[in-house]
Amino acid sequence: MGSLLYSSSQTANVYPMSELFLRHRLQVVEELWESVLRQECGQKMVDLLRQLRDLCSPEGQATHDQASSAVELIEQLNINEAIRAARAFALYFQLINIIEQEYEQKQQLTRYSDTETTDQEYLANIIYSTNQREDDLPVTKALGADAGTQSWIENTQINQKGTFSALFPLLFKLNVPPQQIQRLISQLDIRLVFTAHPTEIVRHTIRDKQKQVVDLLQKLDELENRTGGYPWEAAEVKERLLEEIRLWWRTDELHQFKPTVLDEVDYALHYFQEVLFDGIPQLYKRLKYSLEQTFPWLEPPSKNFCSFGSWVGSDRDGNPSVTPEVTWKTACYQRKMVLERYIKSVKQLIELLSVSMHWSDVLPDLLESLELDQSTLSDVYDALALRYRQEPYRLKLAYVLRRLENTRDRNLALYNREVPQNENSSMYRSGSEFLEELRLIQRNLTETGLGCRELENLICQVEIFDFNLTQLDIRQESSRHSDALNEILEYLQVLPQPYNELSESQRVAWLTGELQTRRPLIPSELPFSEKTNDVIETFRILRSLQQEFGISICQTYIISMCREVSDVLEVLILAKEARLFDPAIAVGSIRVVPLFETVEDLQRSNSVMSQLFQLPLYRALLAGGYEAINPETAGLTPQIPNSPSSSILNPNLQEVMLGYSDSNKDSGFLSSNWEIHKAQKSLQKIAEKYGVNLRIFHGRWWFGGTGWRPCL
Repeated sequence: MGSLLYSSSQTANVYPMSELFLRHRLQVVEELWESVLRQECGQKMVDLLRQLRDLCSPEGQATHDQASSAVELIEQLNINEAIRAARAFALYFQLINIIEQEYEQKQQLTRYSDTETTDQEYLANIIYSTNQREDDLPVTKALGADAGTQSWIENTQINQKGTFSALFPLLFKLNVPPQQIQRLISQLDIRLVFTAHPTEIVRHTIRDKQKQVVDLLQKLDELENRTGGYPWEAAEVKERLLEEIRLWWRTDELHQFKPTVLDEVDYALHYFQEVLFDGIPQLYKRLKYSLEQTFPWLEPPSKNFCSFGSWVGSDRDGNPSVTPEVTWKTACYQRKMVLERYIKSVKQLIELLSVSMHWSDVLPDLLESLELDQSTLSDVYDALALRYRQEPYRLKLAYVLRRLENTRDRNLALYNREVPQNENSSMYRSGSEFLEELRLIQRNLTETGLGCRELENLICQVEIFDFNLTQLDIRQESSRHSDALNEILEYLQVLPQPYNELSESQRVAWLTGELQTRRPLIPSELPFSEKTNDVIETFRILRSLQQEFGISICQTYIISMCREVSDVLEVLILAKEARLFDPAIAVGSIRVVPLFETVEDLQRSNSVMSQLFQLPLYRALLAGGYEAINPETAGLTPQIPNSPSSSILNPNLQEVMLGYSDSNKDSGFLSSNWEIHKAQKSLQKIAEKYGVNLRIFHGRWWFGGTGWRPCL
């Protein structure tokens, strides 16, 4: 995610890329670095660091003699000097990384002007050869394109290699059937997942200083490439760079306290604040615009074709600090961030939409909405009716703003586990209610001949991020579930022997039998150990999350170290007890995802999934209930009582995660990747045999029938 140091609004200029430019920029930074060290540590430290650096070749390697000399130099340092030297090199490498990232980014912009299209042709050929149908027509035939049109396409210079603007003209040129392009666009589903790495937390202060250095370097580039500038301007920017690096040197790199899980949540949300919240709507606009330029008759994808997931605050595998309470607070924290962004945007719209009824028509539906708002938010009307008496959009947005603020205040109460206030129409229960009011304003503007890009951008953000920002994925290790069931069943005296002593066939037999009933197994009061209670409470908080935030907040439950069919069925038993799964109609609001990690587990994954798909209850769960399989005999609506609708879950979709990390440790890099490759192929064959859509997530990219899911 290093490239996220750069702001979303990059300079439009593409500077000449050359090794000379890179060397010049590195020289500037090295001079600034040495100047800071000279001021902070003295010339002796600068000379020492130069010596150590000169002992390495330009490629960063050192001979045996050079390495020995470097060791001798380091051994002569006292502890304070060694700390300063290590810290100086750490700062040096961070500055060099910033320069190299900026250079690579500009090189990429330069490559966009390259007329070669090898990568696009490769991608287009994949699209063209995938799932072709007999009714697909080549694009030029479908259009009835004349020779002139085809000649224009063939001679079009693809000047932005690697972008949508390059891809779609190439697809046109290759006569890719438009029906196939539309089908793929309609199915486009990208989900980027932030995994949890609590040891990688960097202070916001350091990230801010890195960002400031980047901004100053970009400013320096502009000044040095601008004709007619003043030399003192570049000198001033260099002086500011020196000040910023010196402040960086005097700043602690790490916190002086142990970071919490919520600190990690805050770290992950930083990327949404700085880049993603504004960047993803821009991605959609670029895709839509590029599509319209070449295929104006095709429908663009949904605005939320690219969404986000997160393990941060919900992945409890090996992290006892991730408690049900922390997961609840994480969801509230995410909603707080997104609501504050919406509040800021609505305030900007109030300033912008100053349309007066004297000079513009207002449609009846907006006036009716204002009358309804007046009755429910009379204090807003009393305060602003006179000021906005002829400005209906501002008045409407003032009502919207108050509802957002009330929603934020209620969310804060939920975060603190207080009794929330404003449980009435003066707040939004969901992002869809907020979105409906924004679309009402947009519709009125459009029908009176006006447009507002800021409003369109806000609508796009709401469609993508809703009120939840990201979906939380729960992950827990398989033995935690079996141990919890073992303790529960021993307490209830249900089995003649401990559950953990049963064979796999005995476990599956008992679990499938228990899953046929609605009989409660776990008492409301929990007289169990702390670990077992934590497992039970995790499922209960998951249900509470879905009731408060909607099913989309948390659908995925990942079982790490999954080895047997019983590992999956145990999760369904616990989900049933939390009313997340109704066995009578085989409908659930969670998606169980087995994670096969070791080489042995990867080799067995095919057998495990085959056995699962053979279970009628499990197949019905994937399909959306018994009614979905056989509506005539079921006669039941696939709905969990007192739960949100489960229709949001994709039908017949099975997600499977393949762990490259543990298998790599188990057998090495090459063997691990080979076993993952074989597992993917065998799992796909099994899924096709049972008519199941398979989505595979191996920790880097997740690909399946509904799209790609990368893990960040």
